[in-house]
Amino acid sequence: MRRRVVITGIGVVAPGTPGSKPFWERVVAGAPATRRVTRFDPAPFRSQIAAECDFSPEEAGLTPQEVRRMDLAAQFAVVSAREALADSGLDECGVVGERTGVSLGSAVGCTIKLDQEYNVLSNGGRDWVVDPHYAPPHMFDYFIPSSLAAEVAWATGAGGPVAVISAGCTSGLDSIGHACDLIREGSADVMVSGGTDAPLSPITAACFDAIKATSHRNDDPEHALRAFDRTRDGFVLGEGAAVLVLEEREHAVRRGARVYGEILGHATRSNAYHMTGLRPDGAELAQAVTAVLDEGGVTAADVDYVNAHGTGTRQNDRHETMAVKRALGEHAYRVPISSIKPVTGHSLGAIGSIEVAACALALTHDVIPPTANLNESDPELDLDYVPLVAREQQLNVVLSLGSGFGGFQSAVLLADADWTAE
Repeated sequence: MRRRVVITGIGVVAPGTPGSKPFWERVVAGAPATRRVTRFDPAPFRSQIAAECDFSPEEAGLTPQEVRRMDLAAQFAVVSAREALADSGLDECGVVGERTGVSLGSAVGCTIKLDQEYNVLSNGGRDWVVDPHYAPPHMFDYFIPSSLAAEVAWATGAGGPVAVISAGCTSGLDSIGHACDLIREGSADVMVSGGTDAPLSPITAACFDAIKATSHRNDDPEHALRAFDRTRDGFVLGEGAAVLVLEEREHAVRRGARVYGEILGHATRSNAYHMTGLRPDGAELAQAVTAVLDEGGVTAADVDYVNAHGTGTRQNDRHETMAVKRALGEHAYRVPISSIKPVTGHSLGAIGSIEVAACALALTHDVIPPTANLNESDPELDLDYVPLVAREQQLNVVLSLGSGFGGFQSAVLLADADWTAE
């Protein structure tokens, strides 16, 4: 019999106030956390806005040594993991180290520390050959993304399989899929899994400026990201992390754990087409959706809500709409679809896990988060995108979608803890 995977703990550091409860309240209210960038001087850049976390590492319980050692992305991950572990109750009943693993997604690793330290080493970019004696003792950790997963493993006592999954903006979804595979094959009973990224640095801003992917509504940050809206002009960068405690279902039942929902499946495809471009027909994302429905043993008509990638770029919103139509057929016109990115921004490798956390909470509360800032419909986009106001609705099966540079297209399927496919 196939081992089933359930969610028993959620931890979130998202733009606005950290914590899963403030995150859910903000998402349901459709209250964007976007503002002018404060982490660096954004004046030289086309896009000068971002969704920033109101995060204090000291208030979050990190020690001075941890703060000095860790990049901000690692801090986000560790704080989220500790919240998730406490939420699951495993911190009280004990973690079995060798049966607990970590699967963490990240697109850009320790960007802030690398940017800062290279600036020092190179005298502001003046010197091509740098003096290694000026490098801090933890410079190696900033170069190696696996240090992020190692920090989470140390923080949670996980002694089983530990890995970083880096697949661009689908990393947060794919890390959860990898964790589920390890539990199903019997390599672990518990996985601490999610995604983290802290990309708000000059180098990231310059990269996205170059391809004009980000919004330049600098005079109205709160309403800049307008997924599925006729006036959309790109996404807004974000930062943060979400970590889930995933357990083999019987393991969770034996210890009397609360279950948020079940992960029915994960699928990913590549368009093998273009680094940043998307095929307009959405074929590869549709294939991922069809595959995950087959894995979960559900039909298109069983899907009650689609959490969209919804970046607010013209090509993504068209591509995703076509993919949903191809995969769900006529049901695409009946199922509610929304994007939380107008609230949270786009935190690259973290956003997929943040969105899965939102899906798990949506299942728990039977509430569909709205697409904030969706005021003007686009004739090309003719589905139900849940504009502006959250919607109460019984939810049994929820689909979360992701799309990333490099052609990655991923989907995760969740179900209510008590739901069973007929």
